Amino acid sequence: MSSNGVTYPAGFRAAGVACGLKKNNALDLAVVISDVPATAAAVFTRNVVKGHSLQVSRRNVQAGTARVCIINSGCANACMGQRGWDDAIAITQMVAEKVGCAPEEVLPSSTGVIGVPLPMENLSFGIAAACAHASPAGGADAARAIMTTDTHPKEVHACFMLEGREIHLGGMAKGSGMIHPDMATMISVLTTDAAIEREALDAALREAVSSTYNRISVDGDTSVCDQVTILANGQAGNSPIVKGTAAFDTFVDVLTGMARELAKMLAADGEGATKLLTITIQHAPSDHDAHLIAAAIAKSPLCKTAAYGQDANWGRLMTAAGYSGAMFDPEKVDVYIGDIQVCQNGVAKDFDEEQALKVLSEKEVEYTLDFKQGEGFDQMYTCDMTHEYITINGSYRS
Repeated sequence: MSSNGVTYPAGFRAAGVACGLKKNNALDLAVVISDVPATAAAVFTRNVVKGHSLQVSRRNVQAGTARVCIINSGCANACMGQRGWDDAIAITQMVAEKVGCAPEEVLPSSTGVIGVPLPMENLSFGIAAACAHASPAGGADAARAIMTTDTHPKEVHACFMLEGREIHLGGMAKGSGMIHPDMATMISVLTTDAAIEREALDAALREAVSSTYNRISVDGDTSVCDQVTILANGQAGNSPIVKGTAAFDTFVDVLTGMARELAKMLAADGEGATKLLTITIQHAPSDHDAHLIAAAIAKSPLCKTAAYGQDANWGRLMTAAGYSGAMFDPEKVDVYIGDIQVCQNGVAKDFDEEQALKVLSEKEVEYTLDFKQGEGFDQMYTCDMTHEYITINGSYRS
């Protein structure tokens, strides 16, 4: 029986095992295996510093097909010089031997502490166990194995009809801290049994990522190991999807919706977070201005701590908008907390503080800024910043 994550589509198996990379003997190694060679695409962090596993994965995915994604948590395999590269290559070779594919068909990922070598003996044991136990029921264990400071696993699935056939998509993701656009400390594997041309798959992934994974922020930091990978194995039996068709548009819509679910889960599970914040910017002079403003608010410690304290301090939102680099007339801006208007045309508006407190006490809160100066729109997902965030990150290695 398949899971409701990466093994929801036909022809995928997964597993999550413990091989001693985490101190508490929790699951720490995941594999996602396609029964047949799958069309593959991926996007990677734009951080100049890149983990070695990511570098190998980025090289291998250029061929356009893959069989296996393997992810270890507990160690980033980053800033290790030649050893880091050699270890990543060795992982692909070990997986290839167990699965029966070429090492170049293996896409490795690592997440965890930087500057620590991978314990290859442990990984050798773990790879053998994971590949042996991979099954259609293993998606949930895989989603748990990739977690670092996440408080819970993150899985999604979706389906749609095409040519009278049901097309399935699944996914999992991890990420809780070091999250901001241009990727973040997050790793995600997406799968589908759709047949789709490589160029179309790559375009669909990039379009989906731009409005989902690249619209979340927890703390303004971006990591060195982030990647989102998608495998499409064609087991649904449809005619290959190509760009510029209604089938492509539908695929993008469904993929984007699924990625947005995962992105919001990541933001809501930010380290120490108590609530999900949605920052909506509308009628800005341009989309670029809207994004600058949304990003500034999303990573502002003052805005995020006010949300934690349930303080309707809307002036912090305006201040962040003002230093964002966007050009606008502040005397036209309306601000809303939930559906409560707190500022009109850049001027304070009387509002019910108790009602605002009630809105801010919810698990999901939306801040809306209406600039009334154009058609520019953007939306970001973030979370509040709490004392617990400092506790987690003040002792991350210990």
